[in-house]
Amino acid sequence: GRWEVEELKENAVPGDRGLVLKSVAKYHAISAMLTKAFVFDDKPLIVQYEVNFQKGIDCGGAYIKLLSSSNDLNLEYFFDKTPYTIMFGPDKCGEDYKLHFIFRHKNPKTGEYDEKHAERPDVDLKKFYLDKKTHLYTLVLKPDDTFEILIDQTVVSKGSLLENMIPPVNPSKEIEDPTDKKPDDWDERPKIPDPNAVKPDDWDEDEPARIEDPDAVKPEGWLDDEPQYVPDPNAKKPKDWDEEMDGEWEAPQIRNAKCEAAPGCGEWVRPMKNNPKYKGKWRAPMIDNPNYQGIWSPRKIPNPDYFEDLHPFKMTAISAIGLELWSMTSDIYFDNFIICSEKEVADRWAADSWGLKKLVASANEPGMFSQLVTAAEEHPWLWVLYILTLALPVGLSVLFCWPGKKSDEDIDFKKHDISKQITKGELKEETEELEDDELEDEKENEDTDEDGKMSKSVSACSLVKDMN
Repeated sequence: GRWEVEELKENAVPGDRGLVLKSVAKYHAISAMLTKAFVFDDKPLIVQYEVNFQKGIDCGGAYIKLLSSSNDLNLEYFFDKTPYTIMFGPDKCGEDYKLHFIFRHKNPKTGEYDEKHAERPDVDLKKFYLDKKTHLYTLVLKPDDTFEILIDQTVVSKGSLLENMIPPVNPSKEIEDPTDKKPDDWDERPKIPDPNAVKPDDWDEDEPARIEDPDAVKPEGWLDDEPQYVPDPNAKKPKDWDEEMDGEWEAPQIRNAKCEAAPGCGEWVRPMKNNPKYKGKWRAPMIDNPNYQGIWSPRKIPNPDYFEDLHPFKMTAISAIGLELWSMTSDIYFDNFIICSEKEVADRWAADSWGLKKLVASANEPGMFSQLVTAAEEHPWLWVLYILTLALPVGLSVLFCWPGKKSDEDIDFKKHDISKQITKGELKEETEELEDDELEDEKENEDTDEDGKMSKSVSACSLVKDMN
């Protein structure tokens, strides 16, 4: 496979370039020695790097391998069988989205190495692999035998090397005895047919499940002599038809046009119905098995291969880093690899590199309207939600703010309430009459309707206005 060093295709930081996998359906391998080997003792291991699936990802990986220290390590011959201590990073094929953390554990009894896989993260990884953005992947291994996996500086998985690896680091103390065999008379049946049950005398096993309906009547107009299909009268034998090679030519069959308007054609057959007398084959009812002994399992014996490694953090030292990948998608971008023991160093490294890329990408993000349109293109049902969201406030505004139709009472009130010239004496008399009316109304009904009060207020205001 081919590698290139180039800028990001989108949201590139000027002058910033990364390592890019360029080939499709090929194996790629590239590696480099560390300036100093990392020995697992009393300091944590922090591994961090950036990945951008610039074209998304169909099937392929973007994980790294931390290669084990050895006297015969030769990076010129780095390939898939080169021993590694840790494998970490994203991988995807089909709809299987993975984030690997695998370490090779040395069996203290046999000296052989076994791969231990961390449990899957309980998060949706899909968006990180398909959004075509640069993401930061971080693995933190601590001397207390715990680990953390982060994406974009957010923890997506954490656990213990002793408890959250598959298979477990330490084998079981006991195993099933491979020489133990189930006794021939061991009864694992929780239920058995009742041996005392007897088939009833009236149980007829010969009755069929379905019978012809004796009450069915042939529909009126049924065409007994007309076939359902007839040769196509418009069909013609092909010019290149060779009867010696192809046999006698026959026109293709089409539905009989006469049957379209009729209830049916051809020989009428009574429809079938469920047989009320059908009981099927008689079987004795099931009862609890008095001889039930449970599910048999072999006896346990001490595991001859048992060992206990209380500190699996003390792995084989690492002295190189490598990318050994196969991918069906090109233009996978890698950048800013760092291996260290201080979280502050890794965070500062991320801020100066990935943080800058994130700022550039955020500045180039499309506006809210463009994001809504893009989301609706992926999920068309969102258009309905958008329309309802816009229509609801408009409809409420029209309902409560649009002037209603004036009633005849309002029109009549306006006609009789036209202002006219009035003398001071007349005003005084009308005011006194109005006050008397108000006193009478209060005596008759203390709970005067609010509309009545409004009408009096309006009349009084009209008088005052006419005075002016």
